[in-house]
Amino acid sequence: MIKAIVGANWGDEGKGKITDVEAAQSDIVIRFQGGSNAGHTIINNYGKFALHQLPSGVFYSHITNIIGNGVALSVENFIKELKALEERGVPKPNIVISDRAQLVMPYHIQLDTFEEARLSSHSFGSTKSGIAPFYSDKFAKIGFQISELYDDEDALKEKIDRVITLKNVLYEHLYHQPKLTVDEVYSQLMEYRKLLEPYVADTFSILHKAVQDGKNILLEGQLGALKDPDFGIYPMVTSSSTLAGYGAIGAGLPPYGIKEIIAVVKAYSSAVGAGEFVSEIFGAEADELRRRGGDGGEFGATTGRPRRMGWLDLVASRYGCQVQGSTCVALTVLDVLGYLDEIPVCVAYELNGKRIDSFPPTVQLKHCKPVIETLPGWKCDIRGIRKYEDLPENTRRYIEFAEKTIGIPIKIVSNGPAREDIIYR
Repeated sequence: MIKAIVGANWGDEGKGKITDVEAAQSDIVIRFQGGSNAGHTIINNYGKFALHQLPSGVFYSHITNIIGNGVALSVENFIKELKALEERGVPKPNIVISDRAQLVMPYHIQLDTFEEARLSSHSFGSTKSGIAPFYSDKFAKIGFQISELYDDEDALKEKIDRVITLKNVLYEHLYHQPKLTVDEVYSQLMEYRKLLEPYVADTFSILHKAVQDGKNILLEGQLGALKDPDFGIYPMVTSSSTLAGYGAIGAGLPPYGIKEIIAVVKAYSSAVGAGEFVSEIFGAEADELRRRGGDGGEFGATTGRPRRMGWLDLVASRYGCQVQGSTCVALTVLDVLGYLDEIPVCVAYELNGKRIDSFPPTVQLKHCKPVIETLPGWKCDIRGIRKYEDLPENTRRYIEFAEKTIGIPIKIVSNGPAREDIIYR
């Protein structure tokens, strides 16, 4: 069976932990999109980890971890993360990289950085990981697929020459930087070839056989539905589809095989980077939630930037679950809210004086204001509770209120950062 774990919000919902927990019953875990521009935080017996390129199944010896063809692969970060696992005593994981995956080149990161600087106050809040230039090149058909590293030298250098002719127009005339050369790019690609050789394989065939054999396959999404380039807060979105449906493409799996889609929803809201955020809060109220949030404060796992904070947005969460096609919801970081006497929740939007329950496109979203209802808090620490019926009444009331409004059953509740802080309903 194929199961997908994806975000319903802006990212940072806690997908890493849910993947880590669900991986125990899986044979294969696959990253199918995105790159090293976002991190999945995992806490287990080995310690606390922020994974950027590696699938979240790397802590289990029985799992085959696959980096799919839809991923923007940063070789440097991949190798760095592997070494970090080894240095902290994690057994060497079984990792396979699709020979159809494409490479994040140093010039992608440079161009990302140059453009954010050029845009200044109008920037997209990029992590400067090269993601937008990478995907631009992929769809302009001038990216480098891993399989191309094994082509003959003349053919590869001919393509490099075509590519850098385009890049150097930007380097020289827009950003006023030294031009790229064929030799330096070729040398970089040969270094990547050497580093990747132990991991590269035909993952399409591996997965095709796994489906035939009835293996349990877990798709791990990056970021959330509201950062999807089609259905998110465009243009302040990422550059790959964050939706479960793309898992079939980014991994190379039959779409009819995805039987379960777990949409991860945060019990409050947070976001990194620019973009519309209707339930956002500010000042001391935001600072307090940020300080208490997550597993050590709400700061980006990749950038370290303070996350923007807000109350649970049930309009956005319902929409996110719908576009993900979720079959159930995992509600995370519920324990964080235990300090509040009352908990505000965004239940609708006000747009031009009218109440709406739908999530509109950005041009309308920027005019929306939150409609807030307040629920009673539970004023205690709920970590360590393993049974749903043992939760305080007001905690259960909060969960059930969210469930009714979202319209999708909440089957998993995370009430702490550790692997064992999980409740199944």
